[in-house]
Amino acid sequence: MPGIIGLVTDMPAARARCELDRMVDSMRHSPSFESGTWVDETLGVYVGWVAHSRSFASRMPLVDETQQRVVIFSGEEYPDPERIRTLLQAGHVFQQKGPAYLVHAYEDDPAFPASLNGIFHGLAVDRQRGDILLFNDRYGMHRLYFHEAKDGFYFAAEAKAILAVRPDLRSIEPRGLGEFISCGCVLENRTLLKHIYSLPGASSWRFRHKALREKHTYFQAGEWEGQASLPAEEYYRELRQIFSRSLPRYFNGSEPVAIALTGGLDTRLLMAWRKAEPHSLPCYTFGSMYRENEDVRVAKRVAQLCGQQHSVISAGRAFLSAFPSYAERTVYLTDGAIDVGRAPDLYVSEQARAIAPVKVVGTYGSEMLTDVPAFKPVQLSPGLFSPVSDLMGQAERTYAAARAGHPVTFAAFRQSPWWHHGILALEQSQLTVRSPYLDSEFMRTVYRAPASAAVPRDVRRRLIAEGNPALARLATDRGISDSRTLSTAIHRAWLDFTLKAEYAYDYGMPQWLAPIDRRISWLRPERLFLGRHRMFHFRVWYRDALAPYLRGMLLDERALARPYVNRREVEAVVNGHLSGRRNYTREIHKLLSLELVHRLFADA
Repeated sequence: MPGIIGLVTDMPAARARCELDRMVDSMRHSPSFESGTWVDETLGVYVGWVAHSRSFASRMPLVDETQQRVVIFSGEEYPDPERIRTLLQAGHVFQQKGPAYLVHAYEDDPAFPASLNGIFHGLAVDRQRGDILLFNDRYGMHRLYFHEAKDGFYFAAEAKAILAVRPDLRSIEPRGLGEFISCGCVLENRTLLKHIYSLPGASSWRFRHKALREKHTYFQAGEWEGQASLPAEEYYRELRQIFSRSLPRYFNGSEPVAIALTGGLDTRLLMAWRKAEPHSLPCYTFGSMYRENEDVRVAKRVAQLCGQQHSVISAGRAFLSAFPSYAERTVYLTDGAIDVGRAPDLYVSEQARAIAPVKVVGTYGSEMLTDVPAFKPVQLSPGLFSPVSDLMGQAERTYAAARAGHPVTFAAFRQSPWWHHGILALEQSQLTVRSPYLDSEFMRTVYRAPASAAVPRDVRRRLIAEGNPALARLATDRGISDSRTLSTAIHRAWLDFTLKAEYAYDYGMPQWLAPIDRRISWLRPERLFLGRHRMFHFRVWYRDALAPYLRGMLLDERALARPYVNRREVEAVVNGHLSGRRNYTREIHKLLSLELVHRLFADA
């Protein structure tokens, strides 16, 4: 994932420069990446960066006219145009397009970085005052890992960059391991590696005299939680005004932009209010290898109604033949923040980059506007991870405590940086990803939703109807629409049935049904169920096309000897699934992901 890398240290300059170069090299995953370094030996700061070519953050470092203030920035910032005009009126000279204004914002704005709006992290240096500021976005979405050593403070957008110069840190963190097994991600600010942590959201950490002096948090979710709720109509008007005003920022820039269109409401709302000129906004949807799924069917219609071109990207046989490589790269690129079940996201992101290097997504929309969590602890095969069952129980309690708070705070400041980060990091290894639903003004307003439980917080359908009535009349991939006719009710019931049937045939197949499915496999029953709603079909893939790879990986002596698994249960899970007698898709996701984490980060 593109980002900054570096250390603040009093070690000899030659050694520090050597370590910086090795850290930067470890994050150069593509010839198309741009990279560089900036050093001030007097202050003990050594910083580098890796960025997508021609992206917002590719032109580093940012230096003011006096050469005394320097900013190294990664990610994107979506400023209010008024802020740019204010800086220009103050006499600063910079190109109005691009990130050059950020060094002047650091110089002039006492609220910096709290005034920034986006997904980012960076380092700002005031050479005159000897002040170094390490900061990130208020959610902590553009992750920055760190390690505090006796001889320096290390930071990097990828944990592997720290491992490149500190191989003594190559060991698994037990609590993070339990959380990953139970919840699918590591919670709070831990990682899967001992003594390597992620910078908390809204951090503004100051260094002086080559050492960390202050750990400041510039924002707390309570600031938004404490706002007064609005009456329903006032809330709607405020949300509509801010959404329509902020949306254009996410389609600006010098690079081509496309939208990852789905059959749901989140991306449809973006299309309704973007009102792009015909054939100016490419759209694409991720499809199934078996048939045209509902996402594709509905998204094609949305694109047609908006006069935009539409493409379908599917992970099929080409992906399956290269799965070992994609699985390993998925774990490697994300530092183990996500399991191999998301490996198809890497494949389709590579294809999407050929359409446009910037992707606008509807991610986080439903999460912020409805109280429906995207992840929760899962129950796996009893005994499989029995050596760490206590850690898994602790993870469930940590999750429950986080979930007990304000629902929007959980979605924005817990779920997003803990669970969504891995998906985002994987996509960002190939693309620049933007979501208007994390806009600061928009999020501040979401917290002011009507307090009455009788008033629905989800205003998406009404916003779509105002933005583009034709889109509002189109049913979603789940058959949801404003129509109350018998035919629409039957259609919705059919879609609901096929969704549940596909889940039952795929991830959720009961153990008693798996051997029956295997006995009639010659009929290819997957053609009846799979691909109607889902894009990826790992139960069947693991059982058939990927079986040799799984045997080689999970029944290997190294894998069977891992201290967190029960050897006999691993053999039973793998053999049971590959024979078709059982369904252990989720368990195999976990086992394969953790085995790759060990081989890539702990055993190396």
